Amino acid sequence: MEAKEKINWTVEGMDCATCALTINKYLNKEGAKDVRVNFATGNVSFENSGSAPVEKISKGLAGLGYKVVNKSAAPSHGHDHSHEEKQSGFLKNNQQRFWFCLPFTLVLMLHMFPAMHDSWLMQPYVQLLLCLPVYVVGTSFFGISAWKSIRNGMPNMNVLIAIGATAAFIYSLYGLITGQHAYIFFETAATVITLVFLGNYVEERAVQSTQSQLKKLAETQVVMANMIAYDSDHNENVFPVESSALRTGDLILLKSGEQVPTDCKILWGDVSVNESIITGESVPVSKGKKARLIGGSIITDGTAKAQVTAVGNDTVLSGIIHMVEEAQGEKPPVQQMADKISAVFIPVVLGIAALTLIINWVVLKDFTPSLMRAIAVLVIACPCAMGLATPAAIAVGLGRGARNGILFRNATSLEHFKDIRQVVFDKTGTLTTGKFSISNYKILDPRIDEAAFKLLVYSLEKYSNHPIAKVFAKEWKANGEIRWQKIDEIKGEGMRASDKGGNEYRAGSYKIAAHLTKDDTHNIYVVENNQLIGYIDVVDELRPEAKSVVNYFHSKNIKTILLSGDKKAKAEHIAGILGIDEVIAEKKPEEKLAIVAKKNAEAPTAMVGDGINDAPALAQATIGISMSDASQIAMQTAQVVLMNHGLKNLPTALGLGRHTYKTIKENLFWAFSYNIIAIPVAALGFLTPQFGALVMAFSDVVLALNSGRLAIKKVK
Repeated sequence: MEAKEKINWTVEGMDCATCALTINKYLNKEGAKDVRVNFATGNVSFENSGSAPVEKISKGLAGLGYKVVNKSAAPSHGHDHSHEEKQSGFLKNNQQRFWFCLPFTLVLMLHMFPAMHDSWLMQPYVQLLLCLPVYVVGTSFFGISAWKSIRNGMPNMNVLIAIGATAAFIYSLYGLITGQHAYIFFETAATVITLVFLGNYVEERAVQSTQSQLKKLAETQVVMANMIAYDSDHNENVFPVESSALRTGDLILLKSGEQVPTDCKILWGDVSVNESIITGESVPVSKGKKARLIGGSIITDGTAKAQVTAVGNDTVLSGIIHMVEEAQGEKPPVQQMADKISAVFIPVVLGIAALTLIINWVVLKDFTPSLMRAIAVLVIACPCAMGLATPAAIAVGLGRGARNGILFRNATSLEHFKDIRQVVFDKTGTLTTGKFSISNYKILDPRIDEAAFKLLVYSLEKYSNHPIAKVFAKEWKANGEIRWQKIDEIKGEGMRASDKGGNEYRAGSYKIAAHLTKDDTHNIYVVENNQLIGYIDVVDELRPEAKSVVNYFHSKNIKTILLSGDKKAKAEHIAGILGIDEVIAEKKPEEKLAIVAKKNAEAPTAMVGDGINDAPALAQATIGISMSDASQIAMQTAQVVLMNHGLKNLPTALGLGRHTYKTIKENLFWAFSYNIIAIPVAALGFLTPQFGALVMAFSDVVLALNSGRLAIKKVK
């Protein structure tokens, strides 16, 4: 099996969405897998199987007109680096090019004022000299990009701009040489180039603004930290360092009002922490010894000493940013049609422009207005709008989700939310808090005293991952635990162990004691050598928001189902309190998988579980939603992760998915409508090339602004 290397690059030079298609097509041709190209950020990720060396792929992208400015096999979260790169040097970005071209173009446009008609500035050779710098700058950008795209069989929108501006310039040059001053339109060539540079710059700013939510997360990654070190006399010294200099195992001091510099574990002290950067919940939570803190959260009160547990790309926040960036680069099904149209759009527009020129020349019997109409068709067509429709909406939707503790692992899950007709809930840790307490226990064997019973149960349950087992590790922890010869956890039943004397002990559900007692009302049964020696009852409180979440789904006509391994009576009791429609109880993990598969076949189904024990069932659902705490494991389990058990955010996740899809549809409608209307209007002579360039330049801004509404609109 060939080893696959995960590559994450920042690529400069993507001027439109067709550029992203070009890069995608090239990487697939080179054998890359799981290709994701994010036009909005410049991020490109793919799996390289080794069929083509990475350096060769990088050079190939350079041949296409794109530059890899950040090469890394690890997640790259600084997508602004590409913009920093663009800012260096003279005329290296659209803003600089626009300001350079603007003075020349404004002077050329003075012919619109009658008083200037006899001015020396309006002389043909002066107009040529004024237009030439603009045309050279435009050709060096649009022309080179257009040529490379044509050479590689994937023409981009710069082909249209380059041909339109060149046609106006060459025609004007012909008029100048032949002395036919009525044919001189140098201002048209200059205006088209200048306005498209302006439009590209405004578009870049608008697209970057859709990344604002993600930028806020990224900006919290490098802060100052108070590092603790000890000298040779064991005296404690505290000194400031950048969080990027911290390493796993370092000791840091956390003080009130400061930002937690990186993931860490409290060794001493108690603090109140605002984790809204991760969860969207601004109410501070209390954290004490051994509690884990997420980098980026804020200490609102208290002081603590902590040990660094993760740095750089291994932190929770880095994982979130990387996951959101990857999801932004993925194309949901709704974008496939737009991509197919974008791929053939340029040749079609060139054909329409040629027909416009020929037909108007035949009808009007005048080449000059016919050429102007053809140029107007070229510059008003906008393939970017179709390619940008989805990335812009997804960027905002995913960014808002991340700021509210809702992580979408892929863009497809955003789209699938619109189809969900039923939601399956796991019980423990999902609808309940998962924080159990022992309410009652009884020892049935007179040979065993209370201390021995507790020690036995603790020694068994400490090896279990089940949420109920944690209560015994907390409340019945004792010294001198039993050393087992062998111990196993049987899913759906509980723990089984044997000691050196050959005695077998079991602690688990009623299934292990069904042949020993008819009483099935307890949570934990304890069996020694096939003899029932005791039972234990635990209680788990319902989450206060569970009722309102269930009611929300009912208001949207979505069926609710409780799927649990617990006793039917207990499951039905909880379902009755919450108003859940259907109860399926006493099921093992493998049975849950089959049930979710069956439900999914009936109607699109979302499942909400803990992300660990329910992993197979979560994967089987149309959308798997993990309720696990912020961890790398949780992020790899389900399509959607609700951070820090954020059940209250589930309605927002559903609403965000639906409204993101709605925004994508609105964007695509605008993109298609714009081109369907604008091209014929230009072909019939109702738009000048200059005005067409202005309209085209700002068409993408409409999409970015519409997408930006997702950041603030009500989505529930």
